[in-house]
Amino acid sequence: MAAALENVQAVIYAAGSVRGRSFEDFQLANIQGVKAAVAALSSQPNEIPLLLLSSLAASAPELSSYAASKAAGERVLRTSNLDQWSIFRPPAVYGPGDKEMRPILKLIRRGLVPLIAPREQRLPLIEVSDLVAAMLAWLRDPGACAGGTFAIDDGTKEGYDWHYIQELIAPARALRVRVPITLFRALGHVNLSVAKIAGYAPMLTPGKVRELTYLNWACDNSKFTAATGWKPQLALAEGVARLFAR
Repeated sequence: MAAALENVQAVIYAAGSVRGRSFEDFQLANIQGVKAAVAALSSQPNEIPLLLLSSLAASAPELSSYAASKAAGERVLRTSNLDQWSIFRPPAVYGPGDKEMRPILKLIRRGLVPLIAPREQRLPLIEVSDLVAAMLAWLRDPGACAGGTFAIDDGTKEGYDWHYIQELIAPARALRVRVPITLFRALGHVNLSVAKIAGYAPMLTPGKVRELTYLNWACDNSKFTAATGWKPQLALAEGVARLFAR
């Protein structure tokens, strides 16, 4: 990595693991990779700014191994000897190339609406082009963001409730199926047990269930906008329209 940094002006660390059976499954990309990047940057004669693409989940590390690993990766950066670093904590990201959110939105669009989260939950979201635009804004002036942690989203105050998401995407005659939280938790435990036996990296785990039913996700663009002038351009309605127009 040190050799790869020759003539580099800035680094964006975007590697990440989102599926796993245990905390150890998330360590390589979410923690050890950050350590390797910090070590490589520390060896350079001139400091190279580093942007860590973390996750909003890091704001609640008690929820899951994924969230805890993201928080641990952030601590690596905060306790390093680097000065020119910043952290992004995006919420759920959707858009072209997405493999996690798109299947859920596609299922709702086809008319099957699983009602999983609590009715009062509100979710911040961001479309991938807005997230990339934020990265470009950081690249233009990393010094203005040094030492900052930014939880950015599409600017919708308090995020989206599931009723709005369903009304926006689902057809008029959609089938809405309420999944009891006890059943949802049981599915997470069963999937994790099967994954341990079969050896695959699961997405649905007890930790992921806690993430999906958490009520206190929150973003605030004001600090990053003040530092860079960046503002999101795509709310969910336009973002979803673009996604399914492809």
